[in-house]
Amino acid sequence: MRVAMIGAGYVGLVSGACFAEFGVDVCVVDTEPSKIEALKAGRIPIYEPGLDRLVAENAADGRLTFTTDLKEAIRGADAVFLAVGTPTRRGDGHADLSYVFAAAEQVAKAAEGPLVLVTKSTVPVGTGAKVKEIVRRVRPELEIEVASNPEFLREGNAIGDFMRPDRVVIGVDSERASKVLKRLYRPLYLIETPVVQTSIETAELIKYAANAFLAVKITFINQMADLCEKAGANVHDVARGMGLDGRIGRKFLHAGPGYGGSCFPKDTLALARTAQELGAPATIVEQTIAANEARKEQMAQRVIDACGGSVEGKTVAVLGLTFKPETDDMRDAPSLVIVPALAAAGATIRAYDPQSGHAKQMLPEGVQYAKNALDAAKGADALVLITEWNEFRAIAPAKLKKAMRGDVVCDLRNVWDPVQMRECGLAYSSIGRP
Repeated sequence: MRVAMIGAGYVGLVSGACFAEFGVDVCVVDTEPSKIEALKAGRIPIYEPGLDRLVAENAADGRLTFTTDLKEAIRGADAVFLAVGTPTRRGDGHADLSYVFAAAEQVAKAAEGPLVLVTKSTVPVGTGAKVKEIVRRVRPELEIEVASNPEFLREGNAIGDFMRPDRVVIGVDSERASKVLKRLYRPLYLIETPVVQTSIETAELIKYAANAFLAVKITFINQMADLCEKAGANVHDVARGMGLDGRIGRKFLHAGPGYGGSCFPKDTLALARTAQELGAPATIVEQTIAANEARKEQMAQRVIDACGGSVEGKTVAVLGLTFKPETDDMRDAPSLVIVPALAAAGATIRAYDPQSGHAKQMLPEGVQYAKNALDAAKGADALVLITEWNEFRAIAPAKLKKAMRGDVVCDLRNVWDPVQMRECGLAYSSIGRP
């Protein structure tokens, strides 16, 4: 089989490389020549564990190619995937679908024969119907089937999520589209992966509903952590006691500074706006959005309070800037709220993140960047951990104490053991734990 992947961003590149690993011939097309040239030269524009090897091996075997020529990319393709960006639209919170609609029109114009046009991007319910209207208007004589195949890739574990997913969701309204997508995912049938076949509208909504539910779950445990602090309880034990219930599950019950990233913030907002428009408001999602934004601001105040009510003239070490470990993604990261707030309150910020390449363009100019965690802590009056990279877990409390000038440590991810930290003389605080 042959597929074309429109968009060499995170979803397009990971999905294209993984389909190639399945034995499919994949051509990834993008409008940015510099990105395509970099990929041809073996340079990966994003950080995702294992992706560089997967791209290199499949490119060397000839199954994975890159181009800026759309017509070349879709020639002979059984399926064309739209994996372009759907950022939040300025002003109203809806998903900006202009890239999706433009790509659909370009594919229709360039198509030389029948194909299945699949939305891989996260799109609001009803998008598939609009894509159908576009391709029928542009090429009424050509059989272009439209389908939805939402992605469920977690940054930092995307390859595993594609190769061993919890489920595959296929939204179709024709037998031909169903057959093409099932053939593409045949390797997953062999490992008995559940394949959920639905209408296009249902598939679109499944993605938004799943992400919104996980965001609600994160926000719920964060609020329980606040309650634990007032009541003298331990949120870790609360989460474990909840998570052992099979109806609830353990995942995403980790208290912290709020969710961020490329999916949850924009998807919850887009779902809330769509629900409002359709007259079925998702008020629990609306409240989750508000609570999550407020939490990031509360985390900055938490650090200030731990420093005696002021960080004016103090040096604050910040460990972790990306929205989660094992990614270089800074989009809507809690650090983008916490760090500027501390800087505005008069603190000197010395930060370290293993993948902080994008941070310098997104954080205040005065932020200093350390070469490692202990370098960041050296001479600091206070330290705040925002992102739970594994290398931070291994830092001995005594080394932190020795490196720092002060003793305030705010652990916003509950990485360290409270007893060990306090025994070393650190004024340690975490989230929802005594």
